[in-house]
Order: sequence, then C-alpha cells, then structure tokens
Amino acid sequence: MEFRKARWTTRLKRLALGVDAWIGASLYAAGHRAGEVYERIRSATDRLTVSGPKRLAAEFASEGLNVGIAGAIVMLMLAIPSFQEGREEALKNQVFAVTFLDRYGSEIGHRGARHDDSLKLEEFPDHLLKAVLATEDRRFYDHFGIDVFGTFRALTVNARASGVVQGGSSLTQQLAKNLFLNNERSLDRKIKEAFLSLWLEHRLTKNEILKLYLDRAYMGGGTFGVAAAADYYFGKSVKDVSLAEAAMLAGLFKAPSKFAPHVNLPAARARANDVLNAMVDAGFMTAGQVDSAKRNPATPIDRRRDSNPDYYLDWAFDETRRLAEDGKLGPERVLTVKTPYDPAIQKRADEAVESILRQHGPAYRAKQAAAVIMDPDGAVRAIVGGRDYGASQFNRATASLRQPGSSFKPYVYAAAMSAGLYKPTTVVTDRPVCIGNWCPNNYGRSYAGSMPLTVALAKSINTIPVQMSIAIGKATGETHEARAARIGRTKIVETCRAMGLTTPLIDTVSLPIGAAEVTVIEQAAGYAVFANGGKRAKPYAAFDIRNSAGEEIYRHDRDEPAPAQVLSTQVAFEMNQMLSTVPTAGTGRRAALDGVVSAGKTGTTNGYKDAWYVGYTGNLVGAIWFGNDDSSETNNMTGGSLPAMTWKEIMGFAHQGIELKPIPGVTPQPGDAKTVVAKASDPAAGASAGHMSRKSFEVLSAVGTMFKSVEAPRAARASIQAGIRGAPTGLSVIR
Repeated sequence: MEFRKARWTTRLKRLALGVDAWIGASLYAAGHRAGEVYERIRSATDRLTVSGPKRLAAEFASEGLNVGIAGAIVMLMLAIPSFQEGREEALKNQVFAVTFLDRYGSEIGHRGARHDDSLKLEEFPDHLLKAVLATEDRRFYDHFGIDVFGTFRALTVNARASGVVQGGSSLTQQLAKNLFLNNERSLDRKIKEAFLSLWLEHRLTKNEILKLYLDRAYMGGGTFGVAAAADYYFGKSVKDVSLAEAAMLAGLFKAPSKFAPHVNLPAARARANDVLNAMVDAGFMTAGQVDSAKRNPATPIDRRRDSNPDYYLDWAFDETRRLAEDGKLGPERVLTVKTPYDPAIQKRADEAVESILRQHGPAYRAKQAAAVIMDPDGAVRAIVGGRDYGASQFNRATASLRQPGSSFKPYVYAAAMSAGLYKPTTVVTDRPVCIGNWCPNNYGRSYAGSMPLTVALAKSINTIPVQMSIAIGKATGETHEARAARIGRTKIVETCRAMGLTTPLIDTVSLPIGAAEVTVIEQAAGYAVFANGGKRAKPYAAFDIRNSAGEEIYRHDRDEPAPAQVLSTQVAFEMNQMLSTVPTAGTGRRAALDGVVSAGKTGTTNGYKDAWYVGYTGNLVGAIWFGNDDSSETNNMTGGSLPAMTWKEIMGFAHQGIELKPIPGVTPQPGDAKTVVAKASDPAAGASAGHMSRKSFEVLSAVGTMFKSVEAPRAARASIQAGIRGAPTGLSVIR
C-alpha cells in the first residue's frame, strides 16, 4: 500500500516539473525572439536617423503633426455645440406670420411677424441684390463662408479707428447668426458662427444662402425679409421697388431699429445714400446711375395706425397658433387665414356698445362691455373685447371670467330635460328651497307659486333650477337632499362641458343659478347648441388657411370632425320653444326683434356686478355682457336693460336684407321674413339708422372684389404675398 502511494506522488512531482520546464523554455524563447525583433527595428530606425538641416525639418514635421492632432481634437470639441444647433429644421421657415382676410376675401390685418418668402431669387430686382451685396458682403461669391481678407481688412480699419467702425462678418456668417444664434457678443458665439457658416456653405449653394438671407433678416416694423419690408414700407411688391427704395431697404440690414423709415426717415435716407455710394465703390454701378436716386430719395407710405378689428385679430391669431401646435398646419408658419369675420356686423357692434355706454353707462355706473356674434355652427363673425383697444388690450370677450347669473339657467334646464324629468308643460312650484343653510331668493323676494316650466324660465325663477339639481340627483336613487343636489350639479356641469363651456365650473350650492364663472365667447358657443338643434358648436376663426405659396393646407369643413350631437333634437326643440318666450313675454323684452323670431336669456348677478343677454335666431347667436373691470356694483343694471338693448341694436342690423332661417323647433309667425326684408329695403329706415343694409354691404363687397379681379394676375400675386408677409358658496344670484 505504501509502495503504491509513493508511486502516485512521484508521478505528480514529475508532471509539475515538466510543466515548469515547458513554461520556462517558452518564456526564454519568446524573450529571445522579442530581442531579435527589437534589434531589427533598431537597425531599421538607425538607417532613418538624419542630422543637420534634415533633422531640423523632421523635428518640425513631428511637432507639427502633434500640434495638428491636438488642434483637430480641440476644433472638434468646439464644433460639436455648433453642429448641434445647426439642425436641418432651422433652414425651414419658423417665423409665425399670419395675414387675415374677412369672409369676403378682403385683408383685415396681420399678426405675428410680417414675412414673405414666396419669390424666387431671380425675381428680385438686380439693383436690390447689388445694393445688398455692396453693403453686406462684396466678396460673397468668392469666399468659402468666412471672408478672411474682409475680416483682416475690418480688423485693420477698426484698429486704426480705435473702435468698431466696420464689420468683418460675411453674409453667410450673418445668416448663421440669424438662423441659429443670438446677438450675444462673445467668443463662443463667434466660434459657433464660423463653424455654422462652413456648414451652410457645404449644405447650400451661394444663391440659396443669399435667398435665405434676403428672406430671414429682420427689417424693422415687425417685418422679416425684404419682400415683406417692401410691402410694409412702400406698399408694393419687392419686384417693383426703385433704386432709391432698394437702397433704403438694403440699409436696414445694419440696424433696422435705427434706420427704419417709419421711425427715423432722415436717418433712413442718409443710410440709403451710404448704400448708393457703396454700390459705386464696389463697381456695381456708376455715379451717374445712382445720381437720380440720390436726388429723389425714397418716401415710405404713411403707417399711422389703421382701424383694425384688433380684439378679433388677437383671438384669431391665438386660434391659428393652436391649430399649428396641434399639427394641423404641418411645418408652415407663413399663413393666410380666411376668417368668418363680418366687417359690417363688427362695425355695428362697436358702435352699439360705445353708443349705449355713452348714453346710459353713467346712469347705470357701467363702464365696460363685451360682445361675441357667431353663426350657429361656431363661426365667429365679430368680437367686441372692450370699449377701446388702444386703452386696454385685455379681451373681455374671450379672457374675462364673469358670473353669468340667470343666463346659466338654460344649461340646468337642458340637463334636467335630458334626464327625462321635465317638459315645457310640466307644472313646477316656486317655493322656498334650502340646501343646508343656503336658501335662494327671487328678484322680488317673493314666491310665485305653481306655473308651467316655460313660464318659470321666462320669468327667471331662481328656486326652480335648484329644485332641478335636487331632482336630477334623486333620479339616481339618492334620497338625501343635499347629496342629491351635489349629484345633480355634477350632471349639470357635464352638460355644460358637452355644450362647450371649458372654464372651471366650481361646484357650489349656488351653481344652478349662475354662480360659476364663464367667458362671453363660451356663452355664445353654449347657446349656439340650441340654435343649431343640439350640436356642439366650437368657436372657430378660420374657414381655410393657405401657405406662402397660396396652397390650401387647412379647411375647417374638411379637417375638423363633424360636430357631435350633445343634446337630443327633442330637448333642443323644447328649449328653443321655451327660450323664445323670453323676448316676448319674459325678462328680455328689450331684445325682441321686429319681424324676426328670436330666443334668449337675461342674466344678472348678485349686487348687479354683471349683466348679460345671450340670444339667437336661426341665423346668428350673440352674447352681450356689461359691467366693470373691477367688478364694482352697477346701479341696478339687469340683463334686460343695456345688454338686451345692445343685442337688439346689433342683431336688428345683422338681419337686414338676409334670408331668415327658422329656429329649430320654433314655428315663425306669418309675415316675419316679409317684414324684415321690407324694413331693410326702406330707404327712410336706412337713412335713419345711418347704415346700409346687410344685403347692400355684401353687394358692394362683391363689386369691390370684381374691380380687384381686373388687375389679375397681379392681384393673385398680391394675395399670395399678403400671406407671406369661483364664486363664493352661498351667493344668491338674481335675474
């Protein structure tokens, strides 16, 4: 046994010795071979050894290579931020500029930047291109994006003058700054500008760079690009500008705020004279060719503020931006929007609001008003956001939240009738009702007893909407009155949301009688649901939208979903039947139109702080609000007074000479249409009103359009260029 054990250990030792010997031999052989390789390399390098001038040259080359590699690494590190900013998207137009047209196709104003990028470079006048190159970059077609000689020349001139008197940036560098960077004066910005210039020169041709520069540079007056500037300053296409006008435009690139002709005409003309001299110095023109332009300097058109529908344009611009943000306009940002705007109705609305406030405002202690007129489908025709846009740009029609008072009750009635609990003939009882310690009161602090539901709405009884909220909740099986009322209010809010009210509706016990807050335009949209037979009517500002090339990119009837049916036609018909009694036998008698069937509801809040009349016909919907910006109390002003009077003034004019449409579910009285047309065609009536009829206005607009068409195709080009260019809990609300 011991013999066997010894034999096994001997074998193991021998194996270990063998492995050790193999490792040692391998390492020795590898070292020997490495030594041989080293000797061969040393022998080869010895033969490359130089001395004297050759060695000096080799050392310089070696150090140069090292410095070059290090410099390339540093340059790459500096270039990365620049290339990150040089996105392809920046080459596309990102300036949001909108030209608005009225429903007849006439231009009514601009919002955003004025911009026009529709022209090709070949269409720009030769003298304009020469003026720009003479002042901005004479060697533009000779350099690679950075004008080394121009930069050196500028540094020399500035050093001699001990200040900055000449710029060294090439036109490509200026474009890079305009597209990707800001005006910060820093080394970092200049480095980025240089790299981006190289990127632009690699990515685009010289002509494409020049075209981008002419289209994107800011030219003062809210304009971007020479085409928009020519239209703004001279009222003409850039293709038609004279040499003097071209020189004035070229002079704007250096300092648009300083040399803008509508700001400082003498400075603009002096700068234009410098441009003309530069054209001669550059050899682009002779002294004789520019002499006439010097003796007859350009004269810009008068840019004093026109009378524009500013409140409407502000709202329409916001709506257009919303469409763009929703991706419905693609990448386009230079747009022409045809709106439903009606200049005749807008003019009448402005005059009616101002006239009634001047005449009756002091007595009622009311200083402000707002109005929205729209079609039953939501197309907004006019907006009065206040008395004076110049004094206050705050749009009270679209942004101001005010308590609607009893003008909120139709939403409550609609919710209750949609639940199948009431009909217009249902008998209801005006009686005391309390939720907790809150008990609503009527206008006369008394109770009227039993009456049909139609009468309760016409007389604006306050207790009925509260009873309705309780009844809606109890229909779900809840027996506790306060909890039932809360469930009912939730259903009412859901109905309001479906009908177009988007502002937060705070749930308080007084919500059913109008303690929440809404905007005027929301009220108009909500009542439009009644006017169109129960369909959602989202307010909109665009019939169609075209890009800078005149191509249609959006059309409301094509690109928006069909309106949802939010009330059954039966409920809408019954609501219309009830609301049509308000102007004839209820609180809105002052809103009744001669010969036109209308429906609506008054609203007055506690303390007489807000007064409303929201009404409609088969043709139009109108919401009117009167009050004060500081929510101070008026002198007993109700919705049936100034708001109803204003509504009648506007709507009476708007319905002259048009084909009357019936309110869904309401049978018009015989002779209604005949009466209104006769009044519209009565010369005496027109003279007394001081306004042409709606039909006359439309005819004249059509005639004006015919005259414009005589200038085709110039008019067509111009139309394209135009586009390139919580209420407290316990509040008691009364009628």
